[in-house]
Amino acid sequence: MTTIRLLIVEDDPKIAEIQRRFVERVEQVELCGIAHTLADARDLIDVLEPELILLDVYFPDGNGLDLLRELRARDRRSDVILITAAKEVETLRSALRGGVFDYILKPLVFERLQEAINRYREHLDKLLALNKLAQKEVDALLPRATTDTEPSVPERLPKGVDSLTLDKIRGVVATGGHWSAEEMGAEIGASRTTARRYLEFLVGIGELCAEVNYGSVGRPERRYCLKA
Repeated sequence: MTTIRLLIVEDDPKIAEIQRRFVERVEQVELCGIAHTLADARDLIDVLEPELILLDVYFPDGNGLDLLRELRARDRRSDVILITAAKEVETLRSALRGGVFDYILKPLVFERLQEAINRYREHLDKLLALNKLAQKEVDALLPRATTDTEPSVPERLPKGVDSLTLDKIRGVVATGGHWSAEEMGAEIGASRTTARRYLEFLVGIGELCAEVNYGSVGRPERRYCLKA
């Protein structure tokens, strides 16, 4: 299995720390550095030459998309997974034009990041195994939209998320309302921890949104609802 040298580029130290802890849980990943500014990121990329960069968009000293374009203009070998709160379609278009490997919306969920890194490793392994190109190898490496004549591809779920439980939760949230993990667990006959894992997964793939409810007593509570 290929070991991936990874650099985190995130201006918020708390979010960077969360990403660091997530990355350290993924097998065969070597965290080679953390940059909180684009200037530091440029220096670390030049020195450390990471295979993969987790990149935010908004920084006090510029825009992460500018760094992405610089990497491509200089033909750097580092690939990029954008992790951002930016939900504008134009930001996504710019990222795709810049050649990002993946685009993940905050708040970051571990399973979504793990899936993206593992897919990137599979991508690297396929490239390293190639001696010469044939069309089928090209098709396996490049993402393609599924057409009506192609068989449908099953939804890829991370470890710890099964389709039956996921469908149950989707059915419950489809009825409307704002659900806590405890309420959802009671509704589907599962623990609060299990329900939260599935709810956060749905937030990570953009199906649900999470809101923090500051009650009069106790800790703040995350409640989940369908995305508007």
